Amino acid sequence: MLKRDKITVALMTVFIASALTLTACATTDIEDKVSSMIGTESSADTAEPSMEKELSESGASTQEENLSSSSASASSDTLIDTSDFFSERDLEQEADLTDAYYMTLEDGQDISITQEGVYVISGTATDVSIIVEAADTDKVQIVLDGASITNTTDPAIYVKSADKVFVTTADGTSTLKVTGTFTADGTTNLDAVIYSKSDLVLNGTGTLNIESTANGISAKDDLKVTGGTYNITSAEDTVEANDSIRIYDGSFDITSKKDAFHSENSDDNTLGYIYIQDGNFTINATEDGIQATTVLMIDGGTFDITASEGLEATYVQINDGTIKIEASDDGINATQKSTAYDVVIEVNGGDITVNMGAGDTDGFDANGNIYINGGTISVTGNSAFDWDGEAQLNGGTVTVNGEEVTELTNQMMGGMGGFGGGHGGMGGQMPQDGQMPDGFDGQMPEGGQMPEGGQMPQDGQMPNGQFRGDKGGRMNGQMPSDQNTTESSSSSSQG
Repeated sequence: MLKRDKITVALMTVFIASALTLTACATTDIEDKVSSMIGTESSADTAEPSMEKELSESGASTQEENLSSSSASASSDTLIDTSDFFSERDLEQEADLTDAYYMTLEDGQDISITQEGVYVISGTATDVSIIVEAADTDKVQIVLDGASITNTTDPAIYVKSADKVFVTTADGTSTLKVTGTFTADGTTNLDAVIYSKSDLVLNGTGTLNIESTANGISAKDDLKVTGGTYNITSAEDTVEANDSIRIYDGSFDITSKKDAFHSENSDDNTLGYIYIQDGNFTINATEDGIQATTVLMIDGGTFDITASEGLEATYVQINDGTIKIEASDDGINATQKSTAYDVVIEVNGGDITVNMGAGDTDGFDANGNIYINGGTISVTGNSAFDWDGEAQLNGGTVTVNGEEVTELTNQMMGGMGGFGGGHGGMGGQMPQDGQMPDGFDGQMPEGGQMPEGGQMPQDGQMPNGQFRGDKGGRMNGQMPSDQNTTESSSSSSQG
């Protein structure tokens, strides 16, 4: 069938060229028509979507199908199909103000938006909410033009219904604050300065400052950010969404008492993913810098993250970007948050620097597999890599504590530092033959506990056949051995 189509195209090409020559058409016209035909044929032949800067919005259902398919394998170029993530309007950083409505904020006077349109909001006020309650087919664009809202108990922007809502910053700075305890709206637990039950898009050319006693921005469907500057401080998650967080570009300075970015859907195991194409991120988070339930996919951007854990998801894929992580627990963590995907850390490119705190910490920690196929990685800490499945070093440059390595070593015990959990002792390494070091007097470190029966292991086996730290390495009943090292290139284990 394909061969016949190509023959048909060739015959049609000759026919068009001859006809156009007879009518004295320009050569460039012929080339354009032929190129158009060839392009049509090529699109039928290829199954790989191309990433465009301006994309249609029609493929949301396709994306959900991809995410709900069977468990994804490592090194998958189609882990997430991003071809339809952003529409042309999503990417426009300035609103079309031709038919815009202009409104000025007043103390205690809510602004109610009930129909599709562009609304320019300016002024300074307290105890006021911009409430969107439009039809499910309506697209509403809120343009913040130097607007300042300070509330005590209610969101500054509350989207009850609409097809999609854009929050666009005009040149200059707008500020949204909630200083007290949020009040519920019936059965809806309002807990964010910008709270949306519909798809939400943030874009613009200006700066938006947000301060919250709970969450900063919360979307119950998809949340997209395609531009703008955001300075956000929150007592809980800073930016959260149920279905997905998709970031095309933007600048973020975030201080969070929980997670800086968090995507989770408790009702659908296939959703709760985060995709980042570009942007600048400065993150200080008490818990996670960026956490996704299913997939965290990074194609670019500059990241400076200080957190308990830097990046976390079931499947973490890094294809590009400059990422610096200062972590007190795990730098990059893959753990079973969803059964829709394998538990994997996959690095295909980028420049990644991970500096770990002392104790039971890991630079790369996977409760499944680790695949390093490219990029430049530097890890400083007691435990660089910890995995439960397999690990492959197939490409790239990996440096551990300042020394380039050609194989990945499974640290297993992390930075436990002996049975007592301290930072000294045996330096986090178990004996190779079950024997204690010379000079060991049978006493545990002060405050440490002996295994059941008060005896040390006699044969190198841990009590009950396994040992598991808080979040560190796993013994699974066996002492570390040469099998916990994977070499690069041909000597690597195969997935």
